[in-house]
Amino acid sequence: MKLFVYSSAVLLISISTSSLAASAFAGKAKAAAVCSQCHGITSPSAEAPFPLLAGRDELYLEKALKQYRNKTRLSEVMNNIAAGLSDRDINNIAEYYSRLKP
Repeated sequence: MKLFVYSSAVLLISISTSSLAASAFAGKAKAAAVCSQCHGITSPSAEAPFPLLAGRDELYLEKALKQYRNKTRLSEVMNNIAAGLSDRDINNIAEYYSRLKP
């Protein structure tokens, strides 16, 4: 009985942890749709002078996107873009870009 209770608890913890974890796969899709036109993927966009995001620190990217979304960091373009991102979107995008090599 103890083994069953322990196994069930481990399974529940594993499921809840994996569902909250950032997904680089989901981040890749969102970055392609939202970020890459200006920031590129592994090289900056040739048409615009925006910073490259590949290889940036994950926590920095999360913080910056949340600041843009909350308008505590001002940029008309980024405030509008970040306003449409959920916490999960932000975590996924930050995870994706932080894993890339510039």
